[in-house]
Amino acid sequence: MAFTHIGLLCSGGDAPGMNCAIRAVVRTAISQGIKVTGIRRGYAGLLRGEFSPMNLSSVGNIIQRGGTILQTSRSPEFMKPNFRKTAVEIMKAQGIEALIIIGGDGSFNGAMSVWNEHQFPVIGIPGTIDNDISGTEYTIGFDTAVETAIEAVDRIRDTAHSHARTFLVEVMGRNSSAIALKVGVCTGAENILLPHEKVNHQKIFDDIQRGVARGKESSIIIVAEGPVAGRSYEIQHVLRDMYHMDAHVAILGHIQRGGSPTADDRFIASQMGNLAIHALMDNKFPVVTVFNAGKVGLNDMKNCITKSDHNFTEYQKLAETLSI
Repeated sequence: MAFTHIGLLCSGGDAPGMNCAIRAVVRTAISQGIKVTGIRRGYAGLLRGEFSPMNLSSVGNIIQRGGTILQTSRSPEFMKPNFRKTAVEIMKAQGIEALIIIGGDGSFNGAMSVWNEHQFPVIGIPGTIDNDISGTEYTIGFDTAVETAIEAVDRIRDTAHSHARTFLVEVMGRNSSAIALKVGVCTGAENILLPHEKVNHQKIFDDIQRGVARGKESSIIIVAEGPVAGRSYEIQHVLRDMYHMDAHVAILGHIQRGGSPTADDRFIASQMGNLAIHALMDNKFPVVTVFNAGKVGLNDMKNCITKSDHNFTEYQKLAETLSI
């Protein structure tokens, strides 16, 4: 099938580097004579018909910008078959022949359902700071989020040292350990508390006391946020009430999702956007652009529709060894 008109949207949480992928999709498509229609605010915008024709100028001067120029959202409606049917009808009425989705596992589940139910061609590009999509070792936005968190922790450590304090620094990632582990190793954290493990408050206390015994005056504990942000406060209260330990909380929050993307995010996102168009031209769908073993490639979408915490858990032992 020769495609002449495609749709492009971002879905779910925003991630630095999404604009790089948008730029690559649009410019590669235009270079191949394919018309691109941008769909604003994700699947919700698709159902509302929020379309915007895109050209070379549409994606000029965006490669350095965080977020997404198409904006994004979450759409509970799209989880229902009748709304997906409506979405396909809307796209066909616009002459759109295929859809490229930049997002996470939830976004890909929606796209996979569109394919299964209507055989409408779909391609996914993984964009989420959590780095938690099955089938790929890397997702767009992860590197920028890590760099942002590292910079913040380095600044917090200055204060921790100046006041001889312990800080619980909470990073984003939901149920993924990736951000917490990489930030923890790269900032020399004394402890890293992962979302899928029960907090061992005694170990935290013992580790800090061991450091104090050798003259260490400050400590940094990296806390993965887990399902609900703010778990650091509960940990703080237990350490204070049971161990008489004064720990301060710093929740980094959404600053990790914004900002100018790093070189790695720009480079990989650009490759993924380019590959997505070539996959469509080769009639390879439904697939997701992935990054494995240091290279960008393709994986069947069915392999990329679940959350996965496989990418950095192997470094947990390294973190524990280096924190003694």
